[in-house]
Amino acid sequence: MKLCKFCCVSSEPQVGQLVDDRLFPLKLSGGQYRTLSDILEADDPWEVADFLVDRRNAVGADEVIWKPPIDRQEVWAAGVTYRRSQAARMEESRAASAFYDRVYTARRPELFFKATPHRVIGPGEPVRVRGDSRASVPEPELTLVLASDLRLVGYTVGNDLTARDIEGQNPLYLPQAKIYDASCALGPCIALTGSMPPLSTVQIRMEIRRGPTLVFAGTTDLSQMARTFDELIAWLGRDNSFPQGVFLLTGTGIVPDQDVALLPGDRVAITIDGIGMLENPVVQG
Repeated sequence: MKLCKFCCVSSEPQVGQLVDDRLFPLKLSGGQYRTLSDILEADDPWEVADFLVDRRNAVGADEVIWKPPIDRQEVWAAGVTYRRSQAARMEESRAASAFYDRVYTARRPELFFKATPHRVIGPGEPVRVRGDSRASVPEPELTLVLASDLRLVGYTVGNDLTARDIEGQNPLYLPQAKIYDASCALGPCIALTGSMPPLSTVQIRMEIRRGPTLVFAGTTDLSQMARTFDELIAWLGRDNSFPQGVFLLTGTGIVPDQDVALLPGDRVAITIDGIGMLENPVVQG
């Protein structure tokens, strides 16, 4: 089952179930379940969503404005979880390459805060490149959707924008390279656990287009990860709490070449098997 947030023209955001190319709204007015995050907190989100779905008032997926599938949750991210990511970080910051090499093999993973909900954008909305960056790239990542008790309840597509030139100057600049308005995209939906294909078969694909030109294309799969989801979740929950739930981006295995940098007008499309495509135009400053 896939759950999402959307708006029709001149309407408030709604929660819906996506089935092929149709959206079926969920009846959330009043009662125990008022938001998508309320459903995700349920003991059985699938059962609750199936009970609330309104099968009489479907709309076409191409007739709505898509919103990011987030309410009040924080967004966190894991770094250097793929071998390709480790190599790229070392190339970008040679003075600190030993640190990236160590974190790849260390017992403790790299985990960092990424975004509050107001910094997150959804499908079709523009992701931003920092005004003081000249070498920013998208990072396509399978994103775990966790309830407040850190139960894994679903998956979505994440784009973790990174100002690689700022991070490359000094690893201590990581928050500035990662955390800014519209630096994170999520969507198009949350695929509840149980609805994904076998994770060992899931591929992640990314394309960057500049007008009609394909600037970059890359593919990876989850077998390239050096850490398990259970491991990342356990470390995230150490001495930390998430009363509203949390999204955890699990790292990227697709890193554009050094000469690739996002420009205003580019379009980034990230596709993950079992979830769908997250596509966003690019703006700067």
